[in-house]
Amino acid sequence: MDTYTHGHSESVLKSHTWRTVENSAAYLIPELVPGKRVLDVGCGPGTITVDMAVRVSPGEVIGIDAVADVLEKAQANIPAGVSNVSFAKGSVYDLDFPDDSFDIVHAHQVLQHLSDPVEALVEMRRVCKPTGLVAVRDADYRAMAWAPADDRLNRWMDMYQVVARSNDAEPDAGRYLKGWAEQAGFTEIECSAAIWCFADDEDRAWWGGLWAGRLLDSSLASQATQRKIATPLELREFSEAFTDWIDRPGAWFSVPHGQLLARP
Repeated sequence: MDTYTHGHSESVLKSHTWRTVENSAAYLIPELVPGKRVLDVGCGPGTITVDMAVRVSPGEVIGIDAVADVLEKAQANIPAGVSNVSFAKGSVYDLDFPDDSFDIVHAHQVLQHLSDPVEALVEMRRVCKPTGLVAVRDADYRAMAWAPADDRLNRWMDMYQVVARSNDAEPDAGRYLKGWAEQAGFTEIECSAAIWCFADDEDRAWWGGLWAGRLLDSSLASQATQRKIATPLELREFSEAFTDWIDRPGAWFSVPHGQLLARP
């Protein structure tokens, strides 16, 4: 079993439930046409999954996640009138579907948390139709940028890298997607990149607030202290750095993502 670095605390779900196709999978919009059958791997609370279901209706969309509790939230998030989406517990390494089952197999911010992303892509490729595509998008942590400079945020990044890698994960996954897809046997690969940018008042308050909370109460915080990667005092300093950043003149934070469309 892989260890999910962030866990599913409220500070984490605050980020996950913000995600939509528009802000987190825009590169896939041209492919989300009515009638497509879609598998959303690592769906979390299901906001992207439901958005896909609306776009491909009457096509079927299935979201899977390894955590039962978050799937209950996903089920509760299905709006009235959306009947072509369902959720189930499952592992990306052992998808409970026959070969060639889906037109689109999608994963957002999943491969960065896996100990074997290539094997996950092999399995995603297996359940994808020969005429379909596998779509993945992952952040690149070391490529994140912020202003003004703050040594506490530099140390936060160093801490995050160590925690993630102690889980045999790759926090800079975005830059490795192409190589992983090649190793998984894909030959037709289309790469792109996109950026989340948090600069206006509302976005800064949201992004800084969720990270300030995550550094005090989440699986990330627990792992950092239990493994003696950071002390509670250091985590509080990092949390305060994000709170301070929100109102500093010229505050900016960008989060780059690698994006991949791969055909079997």
